[in-house]
Amino acid sequence: MGKPRRAAVLAAAQESTTPPDELTETQFVARIVRAEGNSLYTCELPNGKTATLELEPKFRNTIFVRRGGYVLVDLASAEERLKTSKVMGEIINIVRDEKAWRKQPYWPKNFVKNTFGEDEDDNSTVGKLPPSDSDEE
Repeated sequence: MGKPRRAAVLAAAQESTTPPDELTETQFVARIVRAEGNSLYTCELPNGKTATLELEPKFRNTIFVRRGGYVLVDLASAEERLKTSKVMGEIINIVRDEKAWRKQPYWPKNFVKNTFGEDEDDNSTVGKLPPSDSDEE
């Protein structure tokens, strides 16, 4: 298999930067849980369920999809696909400009952005020195 042409890579990259204005009833934003291989990915849907989804051919070998990233999925023929395979739907777009996508009204509320300060708890001992004997006096 050859290297994808530059025009195809640029077209796929341009399409994935701008979010659509609205989604259909069968489209959802999902989070990548893990790569299964052969353009198959396990994704977490907004309702908390996981689904195996196939990457659309125009994004294969052009856009890198990483674990924890977000994608736009279409589950239009989920019931029909489940009869013949384990794939529930298709990844139709990849979220690259997450800041612009988060401003859209259809962004799921349970996909909150993790910041460094939220991950730490107040009782953490990382970076703190243990009390010494001289401190007690």
